[in-house]
Amino acid sequence: MSIAHREQSVPSREETQYKLDLRAAAAALIKPSDKYTIADRLEAQVDRLGGHDFLVYGDLKLSYYEFDQRANRVAHAALACGLRPGDVCAFALENRPEFFSIWFGLMKAGVVVAFINNQINGKPLLHALDCTNAKAVIVGEECAANFAETPGIDIPLWLLSDPEKPAPESVLNSLDRQFIEAVENAPSTRIDRSYRENITAETPALMIFTSGTTGLPKAAIYSHMRWLCSGDVMEVTINATKDDVFYCCLPLYHGAAATSVTSTALKVGASIVLRRKFSVSRFWDDICRNEVTVCQYIGEICRYLLNQNTQCTDHKIRSMMGAGLSEKLWRRWIERFGEMDVYEGWGSTESNTNIINVDNYIGACGRIPDWTKTNLRIVRYDVQADDYIYDENGYLVQCEPGEVGEGIGMIINHPDIGGGRFEGYTSKEASEQKILRNVFTEGDSWWRSGDLLRYDANGFIYFMDRIGDTFRWKSENVSTQEVAGALSDFKGAELINIYGVKVPDHEGRAGMAAILMQQGSDFDPQAFYDLTAERLPGYAAPLFLRIGKEADLTTTFKLRKVDIQRQGYSPEHCPDQIYVRSEKVGTYLPYSLDVLRDAGLPPFEYE
Repeated sequence: MSIAHREQSVPSREETQYKLDLRAAAAALIKPSDKYTIADRLEAQVDRLGGHDFLVYGDLKLSYYEFDQRANRVAHAALACGLRPGDVCAFALENRPEFFSIWFGLMKAGVVVAFINNQINGKPLLHALDCTNAKAVIVGEECAANFAETPGIDIPLWLLSDPEKPAPESVLNSLDRQFIEAVENAPSTRIDRSYRENITAETPALMIFTSGTTGLPKAAIYSHMRWLCSGDVMEVTINATKDDVFYCCLPLYHGAAATSVTSTALKVGASIVLRRKFSVSRFWDDICRNEVTVCQYIGEICRYLLNQNTQCTDHKIRSMMGAGLSEKLWRRWIERFGEMDVYEGWGSTESNTNIINVDNYIGACGRIPDWTKTNLRIVRYDVQADDYIYDENGYLVQCEPGEVGEGIGMIINHPDIGGGRFEGYTSKEASEQKILRNVFTEGDSWWRSGDLLRYDANGFIYFMDRIGDTFRWKSENVSTQEVAGALSDFKGAELINIYGVKVPDHEGRAGMAAILMQQGSDFDPQAFYDLTAERLPGYAAPLFLRIGKEADLTTTFKLRKVDIQRQGYSPEHCPDQIYVRSEKVGTYLPYSLDVLRDAGLPPFEYE
């Protein structure tokens, strides 16, 4: 029997709970009042492992000691330029060694760091800077054009050179070079720890923006404790050691790469292989050349790699950690690239609860063997009414096995416990919108995820969809996640994005698929129709298709649906080729008013 079709054995609840108890114990190592920071962990590891590789970037290798010297110069420069403990300093850089040295150097000086998306400009950039209340922004030369194109920024902009991506002098004129000069003239010795003497583990350390699949991103607050605990917990989860080599190709300004990879590697004294951005063609070369053992993923990255002809079994990856890997992709991945531990998880940048599949049980994002040992609950949610389901007392109702509901996390505010805290956003209004009150008892409070989950009789939990992504058509609920998963291996497809669009004079939303084909592959409407007929009930089969030249993705490979939903199946507003499903002919036909009429559908009304 092939690996992809092997039967899965269900571990006992006791086995799973033992692993989860180890994680819980690790999460409790750091107390909120401890005077222990991210900078303290770095310096302890430098003293312990000075000559060991910390960062590998192309041909550049920096030991823990060499990296610490770079961070020290940044700390001295920050103080020389007027920053003080407790100030916020934002920065916009691509994935390069300076991202880490700026980050950890500012930490040494007790400065709070705000990561800015390196691809935004205009209104989103102004919004981000306003959210952080930063005293200054360190601007990588590679991002200078974004700031030059954004009038109205009224805080100091400090340039940081980038020899790999030089910018025209006209773009750099508005940026201050004092920080560059301060770094060049700074000593490489450590600054006195007294700059951090009033900082406790529960003090805010980072501001990391949500990915912004809808609306403007929000700045989530990360304390030193929360970031450090991520490494403590993942150490025991994946059995990480200093001999591991982590691969980081996701953008560091996002929570996944900044926490899971960096915090875990730093905790154990491991090495990080850094790439500016994910590359399909270079991925396996990087993995093999650097003998990478731990890799982070997003489901779409795995899809891209599986759609290539590469056969790579000569690698040393023993463990992958990430999110968004469907059961189908998971099986294909193991079949193609060999057995390895896959730690599929669920959570978010700002969440106060999370789960992880410690059992390698294909398709699940976690397991709850004992509901008394978690602050996660799954509550009934009416997708059609877009509201919770209440009992006779006005409280929410917990889901039974097999039911789909929203994941929520009980907010715990205990002075000696870090777990269960909702640290929120910089915006109090945005934070309050994520809190549910009087959920099961009077006075309780819960963080709402906006994610639909379900669990089975064995306690395994499955991510279903985002609230709003699940839509209703012909009196049936349609999960975009499940439809995309069923069609994910359509021959020649690079990416398939499923969403619901409004149809005038019809209830609910009809399914639409935005399909990006691989270079050199042509779309076959008959083959796609046959696949939907084989794998999907009629109500779930996409009614409309758009065949595009590029996908609308966030920088963390999450599908952005808002704009294409608004365009719907309107040929005037959609730049791509549109197809309409024809049950009469048994295929998808190119859009025309006659085809629409034959299908009993009206033209789209663009809002």
